[in-house]
Amino acid sequence: MKSIVLLLIILLPAHAQPVGGLAAGYLRDLIRLDTSNPPGNESRVANYLRTVADREGIAAELLGDNPGRLNFVARLKGSGKQRPLLLMAHTDVVPADRSQWTVDPFAAIEKDGYIYGRGAEDDKDLLAAELAVLVDMKRSRIVPDRDIILLAESDGEAASSGAKWVIEHAWPKIDAEFALNEFSYILPTSGGVPVFQIQTAEKIPTRFKLTARGTAGHGSLPRDDNPVYHLARAIVRLTEAEQPVLLNATTRAYFTEMAQLPDYAWLAPLLASLENPATSSKAAGDIQKRDPELGAMLHFSLSPTMLNAGIKINVIPNTAEAQLDGRRLPGETADEVFARLRKIVDDPAVTVAPAETGKQPPTEPSSLTSPLYLAMQSVFKQSDPKAVVVPFLMRATTDGAYLRAKGMAVYGIPVFRRDGEIRMHGNDERMSLRNLSDGTELLKKVVTRIAVQ
Repeated sequence: MKSIVLLLIILLPAHAQPVGGLAAGYLRDLIRLDTSNPPGNESRVANYLRTVADREGIAAELLGDNPGRLNFVARLKGSGKQRPLLLMAHTDVVPADRSQWTVDPFAAIEKDGYIYGRGAEDDKDLLAAELAVLVDMKRSRIVPDRDIILLAESDGEAASSGAKWVIEHAWPKIDAEFALNEFSYILPTSGGVPVFQIQTAEKIPTRFKLTARGTAGHGSLPRDDNPVYHLARAIVRLTEAEQPVLLNATTRAYFTEMAQLPDYAWLAPLLASLENPATSSKAAGDIQKRDPELGAMLHFSLSPTMLNAGIKINVIPNTAEAQLDGRRLPGETADEVFARLRKIVDDPAVTVAPAETGKQPPTEPSSLTSPLYLAMQSVFKQSDPKAVVVPFLMRATTDGAYLRAKGMAVYGIPVFRRDGEIRMHGNDERMSLRNLSDGTELLKKVVTRIAVQ
């Protein structure tokens, strides 16, 4: 039976091949190209994409100043009646510890209806879907009212060689009215109501380093000026401290809509308390205990991630260091955050300083009334009459921040279901073939709605 189905697919005219099937084939190929960052080697994917584009007759080019980390830009020409639409996805993936996987993370193994592999959820699934939609439109000889641009950038967050480089050196090649990006999903609920979370805003990386100083000595003699002790106490104080609650248009709309769903009925009594400065911290704490994902949308958050101290177990070191991954909300400055952190630490033996990492620009949330947002809202509601469509603030960050800083409305598009446990950046990362197919079809409907009148 499988051989008959395969034969039918082979015999289908190129333009008749299902867009979901195209995406599945592209995803398998993309996963097998190891672009673990570091070091990246994203040119492997850029060259693959260029080969596909050339074969399909789609204008494309490779951009960048690092031969190993090139970006890919393709353009499907439209009539020019409207400004372009940008589809974007990053080509790098986080490293995979092969010893912790049940399959080879770069073999695109299929089992039980899933494709396994690093990047299957972040972000080669979206790239495969976007490429499939572009190819499908080209094969169908559709001339959209606006150019459709596909940007596959080499670095999804730091973006030193990715979107940031393209913006600084080749902006006209990606200049568009708005963009569709990653990091959102369809949230299922127990009542069968799908929640389409359109990402319109992101928290801003505000990473920092704690450095505690003391006096070196023999480990057999406990000392009050042991820098490890001061560092540990500073970390505990920071992780346990209350952070001020900040709401914006995105989070207000999100919490209001979610509170109306049976699964989140517990949230409704807390909404008024979130708006009151006298009660907002307690309300946020209650939400955090119940749902950490929701809690992270309400205030600055931090996680200790790296520690460095000592040269030998019986030697008290002169210094001890910790690096922490902080994420602040739109509307809050880095200076405000660091002043608050230093006040919380309240220890002259410990300094708080920004980490030496790239800085992403603070931006306001993308519009909830743009033609693209309204088009997504319409398509998602048509896909399921029970659907709830909400704007969503992402606790992490993407390269979309650089585009928002240039005035472009950027949206994380929820076309894939939250399919059980989220495994992005984890072991045995995977994507359901059904989820990929349905999501690609949904993406095609959104692109068609906004680009073809």
